[in-house]
Amino acid sequence: MPDTNTLALPVLPLSTGVVLPGMVVTIAAESADATAAIEAAETTAGQLLLVPRVDGGYAKVGTLAQIENSGDLPGGGRGVVVRGLSRAVIGAGLPTAGRALWVNADPVVEPPPSERDIELAREYRAVVESILEQRGGGRIAGALREISEPGQIADTAGYWPDLTMEQRVQLLETVDVTERLELVLGWAREALAEMTLKQRVQHEVDEGLERSQREYLLRQQLAAIRKELGEDDDIVAEYRERIAAAGLPEAVREAAEKEVSRLERMGEQNPEHGWVRTWLDTILELPWNVRSEETRDLDRAREVLDADHTGLSDPKERILEYLAVRKLRAERGLDEADGPGGRRGGAILALVGPPGVGKTSLGESVARATGRTFVRVALGGVRDEAEIRGHRRTYVGAQPGRIVRALKEAGTMNPVFLLDEVDKVGSDWRGDPASALLEVLDPAQNHTFRDHYLEVELDLSDVLFLATANIVDTIPPALLDRMEVVTLDGYTEDEKVAIGRDHLLPRALERAALSADEVQVDDSALRRIAAEYTREAGVRNLERAIAKILRKVATALATGEASAPVKVSADDLKRYLGRPRFLPESARDASTPGVATGLAVTGAGGDVLYVEAATMAGEPGLTLTGQLGDVMKESAQIAVSYLRANGDKLGVPVDALASKRIHVHVPAGAVPKDGPSAGVTIAAALASLLSGRPVRTEIGMTGEVSLTGRVLPIGGVKQKLLAAHRAGLTEVVLPRRNEPDLDDVPDSVLDDLTVHLVDNVAEVLELALRSSSAPQIAAA
Repeated sequence: MPDTNTLALPVLPLSTGVVLPGMVVTIAAESADATAAIEAAETTAGQLLLVPRVDGGYAKVGTLAQIENSGDLPGGGRGVVVRGLSRAVIGAGLPTAGRALWVNADPVVEPPPSERDIELAREYRAVVESILEQRGGGRIAGALREISEPGQIADTAGYWPDLTMEQRVQLLETVDVTERLELVLGWAREALAEMTLKQRVQHEVDEGLERSQREYLLRQQLAAIRKELGEDDDIVAEYRERIAAAGLPEAVREAAEKEVSRLERMGEQNPEHGWVRTWLDTILELPWNVRSEETRDLDRAREVLDADHTGLSDPKERILEYLAVRKLRAERGLDEADGPGGRRGGAILALVGPPGVGKTSLGESVARATGRTFVRVALGGVRDEAEIRGHRRTYVGAQPGRIVRALKEAGTMNPVFLLDEVDKVGSDWRGDPASALLEVLDPAQNHTFRDHYLEVELDLSDVLFLATANIVDTIPPALLDRMEVVTLDGYTEDEKVAIGRDHLLPRALERAALSADEVQVDDSALRRIAAEYTREAGVRNLERAIAKILRKVATALATGEASAPVKVSADDLKRYLGRPRFLPESARDASTPGVATGLAVTGAGGDVLYVEAATMAGEPGLTLTGQLGDVMKESAQIAVSYLRANGDKLGVPVDALASKRIHVHVPAGAVPKDGPSAGVTIAAALASLLSGRPVRTEIGMTGEVSLTGRVLPIGGVKQKLLAAHRAGLTEVVLPRRNEPDLDDVPDSVLDDLTVHLVDNVAEVLELALRSSSAPQIAAA
């Protein structure tokens, strides 16, 4: 607390330090203000006020000091030795005639210490002693124990060399002893924590270095001991022997020997030691000079393909052509003329078709027919380019791409390589795998394929590449340009029965641990399953249905409810599979105008597509629903415009098109739909709605319509006719320009369908719309 006796004292400014009570310091009078203050102190019995400068001004509290001695300094100038007596709160300045600055100051008299002050002082002394012990300041710690006043103990913080000028001024201006002790105690704790952390980190670093040096010395000693005992494990020599015996291509051998030389120069403690060994192992595990002995017997290849697959005549014929070309090139020495790693002839076949038609199994049959090893790489969902080209060795955990790993798995350089689901390759910030596949599939480039991990050229020209896809549209155009598309459109009902009898049933019997003597499934049952329980282009659901029947039969045999042999006929299917899910008759009401049956192609094969139209009061215009794409929306607009322009010629009242709201909907609204083949179906639905004449339920149609009424050709004719056949339709309307596509449709399907070839919409309406006097009943 301030003393009531105010003193008039000269001020000695301090620009570089702070003097606290109890300190004895020497001050050099380097300025005129300092010299004037020292001279003026002679009139005050040697007392003066030491005040630190703060931001161009003065602190609020100074130190009342007594001059103990004065004299000239060795370097010139005058200096004084002063002792800090107490804090003094600075008051107003005093006018004087001399050069010194005089102020009123109230000395601070510290009250008797409280219990809190004594406790804080004890804790502060303990923290400071811990700091001094770590720094080796034993004598200072002993001097600190001789101080008993809490305020004086707090002021000893002024001797810390780590305190800033601002902290020293803050310590001086903290008059209250308790606050001052709490302040310096916080600083001491922070300093002790920082010092402890630094020492722990340094200890861990020193310990790690010592351990590494110790391990190095022990490894050196162990190597020397093994050498003396004749147990020298020379890894480098082993790799050199393996490289010499592997018969690697010249460029690969040079790269491998270079890496062995690197391995020889580095110690086992080097992180790259393991990386180099992994790279060498990968190089030596690849079958550089191993090739399967290829069978070029086309008759045997035909037998294998026919035995493994029923139907698919066009794909099997194209595969035989492919094998025949390779046979002739080999017999006439054309591949040898290209030289090692030269360009080989032959296209990359892409097997495109719905799920379950046998694309992957066809690749396995090709491998069996040619005597080659079969490997499959699934590309569905692959988004990282490194999956194809491999990771660069600078990355931790780097490994070669799927192409190299598959070759290592095959064990030969000429396997049948199936790239499965090539239409489902994605791309993101990690690169475009489809672009990386260009080098793999291009016959002009794949003889010098370079994997990022191997960093040596790999000859893929002798690999027989096959690709599979569900849809051509989603294959990147540049990648599609490297491949020849072979379409697998699906199976007819007769083919499904044959596949079920010859392939699916034997395989399902084996999986269910049954024999043909215990279970017999009639062809009538298989036919009904294919017609009424499944509706697909492939045979996956047919296989599942057969497996379900056999599981129930196995359960009955295992529990004693039935005895072998169990015969399954068409009449027994309801007991095993429940009620049929797909009936042959049309799924729509024959008496409802405004509904037409179209044909479309999806990723699962051909399908039947219904188009519904309705009119209602409201603002004139056209509403389209069913998740239609831009192409189908344009087809609807063209159909409306054509009918409005030609309604009189067609005998269709079209006033409602201009006065009412027209709504066109394609059911299954959750499924996106698009394509240029729904124009005639939409036109027929609208014409049926406006004329009140229903569209015949037994007829399906497909084709694009132009603004002048011409019916334009479309794609996927075979898949659409197979879908119409599965759906129980008996008549189909096709564009006349699609007549050549009928050659691809099986005769068994054409025998059950009446195909109408048309040139314009008027012909479509004449065939599709019922006459006003015709009975409004559904076709059987």
